[in-house]
Amino acid sequence: MDYQKLQNGSDIRGVALGDGANLTEAAARDLAAAFVKWLSARGNAQPKIAVGRDSRVTGPALMQACIEGFTAMGADVLDCGMASTPAMFMTTVTDGFLCDGAVMVTASHLPMNRNGLKFFTKDGGLEKSDIAELIRIAAKPSLPAEAKGSVSQADFMSVYAGILTEKIRKATGEEKPFEGFKIIVDAGNGAGGFYADKVLAPLGADTAGSQFLEPDGTFPNHIPNPEDGDAMKSIVDAVVKNGADFGIIFDTDVDRAGAVDKGGSVLNKNRLIAAISAILLKEFPGTTIVTDSITSSGLAEFIANHGGVHHRFKRGYKNVINESIRLNENGVDSQLAIETSGHAALKENYFLDDGAYLVTRLLIEMAKLKKQGHTISDLISDLKEPFESREFRLNIGTDDFKAYGNEMIAALEKYAKKQPDFKIAPDNHEGIRVSFDKEQGAGWFLVRLSLHDPLIPVNVESDREGGVRIITEKLYAFLKDYDKLDLSPIERYLK
Repeated sequence: MDYQKLQNGSDIRGVALGDGANLTEAAARDLAAAFVKWLSARGNAQPKIAVGRDSRVTGPALMQACIEGFTAMGADVLDCGMASTPAMFMTTVTDGFLCDGAVMVTASHLPMNRNGLKFFTKDGGLEKSDIAELIRIAAKPSLPAEAKGSVSQADFMSVYAGILTEKIRKATGEEKPFEGFKIIVDAGNGAGGFYADKVLAPLGADTAGSQFLEPDGTFPNHIPNPEDGDAMKSIVDAVVKNGADFGIIFDTDVDRAGAVDKGGSVLNKNRLIAAISAILLKEFPGTTIVTDSITSSGLAEFIANHGGVHHRFKRGYKNVINESIRLNENGVDSQLAIETSGHAALKENYFLDDGAYLVTRLLIEMAKLKKQGHTISDLISDLKEPFESREFRLNIGTDDFKAYGNEMIAALEKYAKKQPDFKIAPDNHEGIRVSFDKEQGAGWFLVRLSLHDPLIPVNVESDREGGVRIITEKLYAFLKDYDKLDLSPIERYLK
């Protein structure tokens, strides 16, 4: 079978429900069998593999297909049931489990008809090249092992929650450090409801007002995505309505998170990065914070003012994680790799992008700050935020979209070099980022090619009223000659 269309960078993703489904049970079974062969080739003759799933309606069937693929090839399986993606990785490094590999059945925040597979070893998530190899192995018929593997069940989410709970107790020195706090969770009907019941409640928090904790793969209330405006409004409203000290929102499989401070102050995107950076820079002065490419100029200034180094890199959570790992290997201390999407990976936590761990770190600081009469928002009171910002997503109307997009960006760079008011960022690793002085818009634009889709995302930010329009007009003067670009989002804005 040709499963190449299922590769989504370092994950497997596809349509799992309805017409045109390509992530079928047969595909999951083949890819699971391929993972066993892949592990065996790396010295794991009879591997032990953990498997879990999020709340998607296709999850149980795809997970069962994975189990069948594993056991047919002689692997022993640990069935973890409803789980989070970070917890599945933790099965490979937690004493008493130490699985050789793990698989999470999830498609993160994508629509309910989608699903996918994420693969792990103790070294972290598989890379793009590893997924390509799995697909090549899956294309060849596999002979079953002489002896079928075993299947056992484990409530690993309770073990994982216990790890987080003990970390908070140790850091605060208290058995119930959240007594007197009202902390609410919005799980978006994904897999994150455990955090309210298994982490916050045992630590003394009042979690009344938490919402959408019950797993429901139809996602009836809102998209489980901290980047989504409706989802963030939902948790903000809940915090305000319940007078909560803190609100937490997870994506479907809990590898991303957003937060809301007392009174409804949102902590996501640049504000979330600033908050966790401020915490880490107190503990690791001078460390390098690796982010994706669309972070604000104010964030870079904030990190510098707090004694850190800001290193903007490419979009894609694996990109920022691998860059932070590379810096450490080259002798540059980098404690954090984080995207504006809410993917955050800390050096102290295996560089695992884990929304629950990120929130745990924020809550530890919240408990400490309350004793001083402060909140998390006070940590970022000196963060300069843009006066205006916009994102335009421009579809590319040609099959060879990567070549078209890259050629356009190369031409834009040549064009920018000839414009006296265009200042090209010297340290950009993705697309082209151009800044403008106060008279010319007081801000910047970033034009890049999407990692996987036929799309040119354009981000524009300004520190003055009307600046985004000024900068966008300058960019449009160049883009208007590219007839394969759908410029209607910009044109509607400029009307």
